[in-house]
Amino acid sequence: KHFHTVAHLHKLCQFFLSDCPADGRTWVPFGDRCYHFVHGEEDTIKSYTFGRANTLCQGFELLTVQSAEENDFIIKYSPEVWKGEVNMWLGMYYDTNTEDMKWFGEDPVRYTNWENAFPSDLLPMETCVALHSNTGKWENVSCTEDYENGVVCETAQKETKQSKSAFDALLSALVILSVVAIVGVSAVIWFLHQKHNLGSTILTAFEYHPPFRVLDTDQSCLVEAEETDSTP
Repeated sequence: KHFHTVAHLHKLCQFFLSDCPADGRTWVPFGDRCYHFVHGEEDTIKSYTFGRANTLCQGFELLTVQSAEENDFIIKYSPEVWKGEVNMWLGMYYDTNTEDMKWFGEDPVRYTNWENAFPSDLLPMETCVALHSNTGKWENVSCTEDYENGVVCETAQKETKQSKSAFDALLSALVILSVVAIVGVSAVIWFLHQKHNLGSTILTAFEYHPPFRVLDTDQSCLVEAEETDSTP
């Protein structure tokens, strides 16, 4: 229980001390990255071209996914933003030099979750990728003809020395307080146990014993003298 409590506190500290952009938009931290889910008009799902999606994320990256955990995070958080099923643009393009898909940030593609076997019947230069929120699968779509209704911008957390020091200090303080609390509870239990044992020992020491009916020395001599005087 102590381990899980500290782990939970660790996640809370990571959330509050994350260094996401402070540009007035809502950024959600996950791992060492920050994500902004672009909201459409209230109760209205808007559609965006791939070019428009890139414009909305100007200065940041369009969504990239490098692990199954990150993919799960995106599809589990999307219902907090959009109603119903949403297809989100991924910041991926077809590189004619390597004849393979690449992320716009030039990061290597370490993880994929294709709905159908790649390649598709689209022309290489027109091939983009969308992530389905209901299945988490990726689909090849047209960069110029398809309109998707989910845009997620992404950037790396800029961890400063000050925030890291504050995080380390807070985590250390929480761990110390947890240890002190456990030691304190253990001491109280030990004290109550010892108090109970001491009470039992005192009662045993003062156990009642009935007195023996034995005459003292003076009374014995007096009885013997009376018997001698009464002898004929």
